[in-house]
Amino acid sequence: MSNSLQSDLLKIANVNKRFGGLQALTGVELVVKRGEIVGLIGPNGAGKTTCFNVITGLYAADSGNFFFNGQTYNPTAVEHVLKAGIARTFQNIRLFKEMSVLENVMVGRHVRTHAGFFGAILKTSATIREEQSIKNRALELLDYVGISAALAQQKAKNLSYGDQRRLEIARALATDPLLLALDEPAAGMNQTEKNSLNGLLKKIQQDGTSILMIEHDVRLVMGLCDQICVLDYGQVIAAGLPDQVRQNPAVIKAYLGYHKEKA
Repeated sequence: MSNSLQSDLLKIANVNKRFGGLQALTGVELVVKRGEIVGLIGPNGAGKTTCFNVITGLYAADSGNFFFNGQTYNPTAVEHVLKAGIARTFQNIRLFKEMSVLENVMVGRHVRTHAGFFGAILKTSATIREEQSIKNRALELLDYVGISAALAQQKAKNLSYGDQRRLEIARALATDPLLLALDEPAAGMNQTEKNSLNGLLKKIQQDGTSILMIEHDVRLVMGLCDQICVLDYGQVIAAGLPDQVRQNPAVIKAYLGYHKEKA
């Protein structure tokens, strides 16, 4: 295997997706190297969410090649994607709102458990130990993302908006992902919350988890991401370092030009 492939955590090539008469993705290529934060940006309707949904198994691509963690990757089912090492959040928060904050993270952790059906029913000593381990790890993750232990038994719906976003990230991290896929993590946040999110994502990166994110906040993306990929009408129009993308005429015309004040 070449050094390039060894450093590539995720690579997709010539990915196409059509919905009826709409060609949503055309020949899309994207690379996330190990340890990188990569931003996927573009105007509304550019195909960002479709691309995300194809990578994470919500939609099946019509054609294309997928490579993840040294192997050919076939993202046709969400559970297989999760077990492969990709966890995602959604633009619209999808917490179990009537469950406790702690239970939400524990649900994510159960993907990596070993106790089977009968172990859970019979409450064997191994199952009890594993359940305590899951709880302990969930509490660690709540602290890691900045949610107070005092909130652990609160219902998820009672958290502030910013903490609900953090809880989603904690639940995703509970699956021990190699790649964290974030769909507009800063959506609806005020500037203070965005600054805090920026610090959290940098910490996650420094601790060894790669990140792929869709985000409309250009300033956040440009300041946080190592590489940026820009989609327009389902096609990649630019990819590279933030400064390269910022100065690309096609990007300015398609996207950044509408956000000059924000950028």
